[in-house]
Amino acid sequence: MTPPTSTLGAPVTAGTDRPIPSLHGYDAGLLILRIALGLTMAAHGSQKLFGWFGGGGIEGTGMFFTASGYPAGEVMAAVAGLTETLGGLGLVIGLLTPLAGAAIVGTMVNALAMHWSGGFFAPKGVEYVLLLTAASAALALTGPGRYAVDRFLPGLRTHRLAYGVAAVALGLVLAAVVLLLKK
Repeated sequence: MTPPTSTLGAPVTAGTDRPIPSLHGYDAGLLILRIALGLTMAAHGSQKLFGWFGGGGIEGTGMFFTASGYPAGEVMAAVAGLTETLGGLGLVIGLLTPLAGAAIVGTMVNALAMHWSGGFFAPKGVEYVLLLTAASAALALTGPGRYAVDRFLPGLRTHRLAYGVAAVALGLVLAAVVLLLKK
């Protein structure tokens, strides 16, 4: 006996007329979000680390961090660049997704603090940074979907909300520590 189907041909749950959603759509959507966000963040990180894509490299970014009140500007530039690059690449392939998303959240909280006085809208506003922060937190909380390396790691095969919450909390605490170091 075949399961009942809706008018759209999708299986329905017992006792209802509602179709069971296909998880492949969710997984494909999460993959697209991970790739777009991850590559964007990896590119931003490579600007800081290597001066690619018109970036300042460690030296130029370090001077910016120093001028913005952070101690040890070049160290902060390296930390931000590595966090954005590795966190972004982690999102792209879906590796340690809660931590990768949380790393981006922590970096973007510092960026939000720097851009906050510019209002909401571009060119100096926070809307772009806020969107990157929210998307990173969402991926940390939802997990990467089934099209990810995490699916092959026993502890992360089935994402749990607690992993995402703990990772985002860690990212926020580390961001707060860095902000407290700022003059």
